[in-house]
Amino acid sequence: MARRTRCGWVTDEPLYIRYHDQEWGRPVHDDQTLFEFLTLEGAQAGLSWLTILRKRENYRRAFDGFDPAKVARFRPARIEALLQDPGIVRNRAKVTSAVENACAFLEVQREHGSFDAFAWSFVGGKPIRRRPRSLRDIPATSPESDAFSKALKARGFRFVGSTICYALMQACGLVDDHVQGCFLARRR
Repeated sequence: MARRTRCGWVTDEPLYIRYHDQEWGRPVHDDQTLFEFLTLEGAQAGLSWLTILRKRENYRRAFDGFDPAKVARFRPARIEALLQDPGIVRNRAKVTSAVENACAFLEVQREHGSFDAFAWSFVGGKPIRRRPRSLRDIPATSPESDAFSKALKARGFRFVGSTICYALMQACGLVDDHVQGCFLARRR
């Protein structure tokens, strides 16, 4: 079987391959999945994405399947229990921000009807498809991620800098940055 050409950040790690081939750059319109990626991208700050992918199932368990309504109700005792859980990143600021972000997420849903509608408004409702030549040509931020970050911060979200927002936008297909030569770059 011929080996597929993928984006340069993909290693031989099966988790990376599966993530790249089945998720990264594919449009997400499900609020719970968007909340999952918002939480995971914030947890990833300063760490490798592979570290987070390896902990993803533990995060799903620890954060009640990323149901924002449930996470918004986490109290200090639950947060303390999470900080003892070796299956997630045990950083107090990241864990508490996930709970605070869940509350802000619910507010966005009330204001806009869905987080999906809010998030996709920053790209005009359809994916921005770029075809960079190499990884060096993929930006860390964009005007869209700058605006998204600013809007989230104004609503009380934390761990939502422009770089994190750009990674979220890539993960959830708001931006499709598969490089030229990647077998998924031919997808429309």
